[in-house]
Amino acid sequence: MVDHGLRLAGLWMAWLLVMLYHVELGLMPLFHGLPVEIKSHVPPARLPAVFMAMLIYFLLPLLALLLTIHALSAPQSWSNSAGWRSAQFWFSVVYTISNAMHLIADIRIPDSRSDQVLLMVVLTALGLLINREAWLWSRG
Repeated sequence: MVDHGLRLAGLWMAWLLVMLYHVELGLMPLFHGLPVEIKSHVPPARLPAVFMAMLIYFLLPLLALLLTIHALSAPQSWSNSAGWRSAQFWFSVVYTISNAMHLIADIRIPDSRSDQVLLMVVLTALGLLINREAWLWSRG
């Protein structure tokens, strides 16, 4: 018997690790004396809000991972209810769509880095796998 919840937890963990590496890889030129600055149209006064949004974007999948582990460790708990499992699926769909949009944007940038595009492909593929496992888990 396949444990879709366990697979889902593993996929969320992989997604989080790739996401961290995506950010770290973007900063690696700093270690070689190269600039990492990109042109931004965000006024400096709005940057704290942007940084907070990025933090929340990272923390929500971490919460999804923790809720999945909670559900697996306590099958009779609220976190293993059909509603929460269904919410996990829809949440994963939103993240996959956002990753796909980021991938398309990266591909359209004339001087985009191929390593970053590859990481976005991996994040999007992981998102699709997460969607599948979350769907199967929500039906189980």
